[in-house]
Amino acid sequence: MSQEVVDGREAATEEGIDSAKEANENKLKERKMSWAKLRRVDSLNLEAGRVSTGEGHSSKVDWRRTLILAFQSMGVVYGDIGTSPLYVFSSTFTDHKIENKDDIIGVLSLIIYTIVLVPMLKYVFIVLRANDNGDGGTFALYSLICRSARVGLIPNDQPEDRQLSNYRLDTPSNQLRRAQKIREKLENSKTSKIVLFLVTILGTSMVIGDGVLTPCISVLSAVSGISSLGKDAVVGISVAILIVLFSVQRFGTDKVGLSFAPIILLWFTFIGGIGLYNLFKYNLGVLRAFNPGYAVDYFRRNGKKGWISLGGVVLCITGTEAMFADLGHFNIQAIQISFSGIVFPALLAAYSGQAAFLTEFPGEVEHTFYNSIPDPLYWPTFVVAVAAAIIASQAMISGAFAIISQSLSLSCFPRVKVVHTSAKYEGQVYIPEINYLLMIACVIVCVGFKTTEKIGNAYGIAVVAVMVITTCMVTLIMLIIWKTSIWWIALFLVVFISIEAVYLSAVLYKFKQGGFLPLAFSFVLMVVMGVWHYVHKERYMFELRNKVSSDYIKDLTANPHINRVPGIGLLYSELVQGIPPIFPHFIANVPSIHSILIFVSIKNIPISKVALEERFLFRHVEPRDYRMFRCVVRYGYKDLIERPTEFEQQLVENLKEFIRHESYISEARMEEQSEQMTEPMNLQHSTILVNDGIVGRSGRSSTIHVVESQQQNHPCLSSGSIQSIQVDGKSTNSFSKMGTSPIQVAEEEMQIVQKAKEKGVVYLLGEAEVVAEENSSLFKQIAVNYAYSFLRKNFRQGEKVLEIPRARLLRVGMTYEI
Repeated sequence: MSQEVVDGREAATEEGIDSAKEANENKLKERKMSWAKLRRVDSLNLEAGRVSTGEGHSSKVDWRRTLILAFQSMGVVYGDIGTSPLYVFSSTFTDHKIENKDDIIGVLSLIIYTIVLVPMLKYVFIVLRANDNGDGGTFALYSLICRSARVGLIPNDQPEDRQLSNYRLDTPSNQLRRAQKIREKLENSKTSKIVLFLVTILGTSMVIGDGVLTPCISVLSAVSGISSLGKDAVVGISVAILIVLFSVQRFGTDKVGLSFAPIILLWFTFIGGIGLYNLFKYNLGVLRAFNPGYAVDYFRRNGKKGWISLGGVVLCITGTEAMFADLGHFNIQAIQISFSGIVFPALLAAYSGQAAFLTEFPGEVEHTFYNSIPDPLYWPTFVVAVAAAIIASQAMISGAFAIISQSLSLSCFPRVKVVHTSAKYEGQVYIPEINYLLMIACVIVCVGFKTTEKIGNAYGIAVVAVMVITTCMVTLIMLIIWKTSIWWIALFLVVFISIEAVYLSAVLYKFKQGGFLPLAFSFVLMVVMGVWHYVHKERYMFELRNKVSSDYIKDLTANPHINRVPGIGLLYSELVQGIPPIFPHFIANVPSIHSILIFVSIKNIPISKVALEERFLFRHVEPRDYRMFRCVVRYGYKDLIERPTEFEQQLVENLKEFIRHESYISEARMEEQSEQMTEPMNLQHSTILVNDGIVGRSGRSSTIHVVESQQQNHPCLSSGSIQSIQVDGKSTNSFSKMGTSPIQVAEEEMQIVQKAKEKGVVYLLGEAEVVAEENSSLFKQIAVNYAYSFLRKNFRQGEKVLEIPRARLLRVGMTYEI
């Protein structure tokens, strides 16, 4: 009996020891997990950690604001497509003769189904979904693809970028094999990357070209209502109106949209009401056009002539791309409500009414719109038509501003000044240089072509080409991002490419009659954008190949001839990894360094906005006692770069937060090591900790990539990570000093940073002159030495874009041979 009691006590003792060991292991594991969670590494090579998920601005609106935006969009987006009834029938029947009245119904059928299929079905319900966190346009599609597949030409991707709230895609991580294969092919093919980039800038160039042609054709067609004054008078009045229109752009889309929206709403009321009046008065039978068989019969009767007339029919959907390009000014719901509820029915009524009028008066086709207006409404309609034509230009002008703003952030356009005109609504921008260039181009086109028929020939190519590009890019997004069923993708591609290819072939037929103009515009813009992006990429690669070694920094700290001056120095570089080659050039010319030196890289991420708490990434540059840091400042293409005072304050506060965060990590690790020395540890404990440390390599990205063994006195970090603290005696940081905690040391460091800021912040900017190597090809020498040099000298310099105060700017020149 006593033996049983003894055995029971021994068993209880062993069980208690096992329980204590298990509790101790759980305690260590919990501490390890809490340490890992505490350490959100702002490394430039490892994950930066997660923050609360953000959403695009399109999803942050309530219904009241959506309705306000829907009303405002009337004045910005739909002026172009709304004024198409002014010239569609006259542009379709170019000889101004209608031989068969059934041709009127056939053309109306074509117009109806073109509007239903392209603007309504394709854009309103499909393409608008392919927005980039609420922003639309060709570059938004490109940035969306770049985030899903590494197809960008500049290799500055970082793992941290994918942790940004707006960067993460909403699709699940277990992608389909089809999407993975396509993505791999795109990433491994340099040709695919170049083709995708060229297609993107072609689409962008076409939209900007629309910004030139839309004002011309809209204003000329409206003013032609007083053709009795003569052609020259009409052109002169049109030019005066265009100059006034471009002059008011500086007031911003917000004010322009609110003032224009009532006029456009009144315009749609007029054309819809007049259309219904003509429909009931002349011929309700034209509603047979809803039967697509009449469109087929039209082609059977007219053959090649019917195919050529499609160049006029396609003008009924001019301005459709503006719905997508201007999406950043509004949101998806606002566009869908305004188009489906007001624009679509008004357009159908207007075209049906004109067709009904033409069945009674086929000889009036040259001025169908004005001749079909009832006499009492003629002059009121004329006044509203002129106002609507002026506003029609606003759609593509706003779209051009938005797209150029996006291309700037993706290094695809020379530097220009971007003015954000509304603090209330995101994405509303004004670019002075582009505004005046567009105005000059519009005046030249208006004076040179004089008639809407010739401008219409040019206009059609720009309209259809952008639509074809959008269809191709959305198809790619369906494949690799949305992972839609292959049958739906095939249906989308076949239907819309077939429609747009037929229209494109028809408008290209009129190449000599004016169709060359948008292609000439696009060619010039593509050369500008292509040369700028190519040299920017080559310059980045040069800096990447010639970045400064860590040995140079160590030798620099030991150099007695290098002086430390009070203040903070911000040395700008495009490199997100390493120290740029311009730094030794600075030291050679100015042998002194500020007490706090920060290598700043302004990095543009292919997303619309970066949350402020995610904007700054820091790391130390060894040796730590020299107080040099690397900082990557990340902006989305819709973000506004702050003014110097605000930027400096944000940077310093984030730097102090980084130092404080590092001290917490160091404190936690020192306590961990202290307890490890007092508690009995065996190999099993070490194994647990080692396994816990390496989970991050294959687990969630927020886990820290640290492999730690309790038999070592210092951590073994992954390559390139922040060496937050070394607790052995070899550390150069004062954290290891006896009697001083890391938190106390961090407080001292933060005070030093604050005092340095109070002494002043100096901006160090490298002026790199880029030239082609001597053995380069003739094409490369022309592109780099002449074209890029011309663009760089005639557009804004870097300090103007960053708004760096000249009194605190220090520049040093250097030549890059690429």
